[in-house]
Amino acid sequence: MPLINVKVFKDELSADQSRDLIGKITDAITDVTSEKLRDVTWVVIEEIKDGQWGVGGNPLGLGDVKKIMAGGS
Repeated sequence: MPLINVKVFKDELSADQSRDLIGKITDAITDVTSEKLRDVTWVVIEEIKDGQWGVGGNPLGLGDVKKIMAGGS
């Protein structure tokens, strides 16, 4: 039984985005392994609070991710 854990910042994904991500991850797992695993593939999306995630020794928040996505540094 595959268990995939995805960590995102709190409030980063809407309910629709979470649903879409779960579906696409499940599709990827069954494409690589077997369609028989679809009903037993678990996808867990964990939300992490701003400042509780760090990169390069620095705390990171959702605002930082949005800047990166917009092409800023």
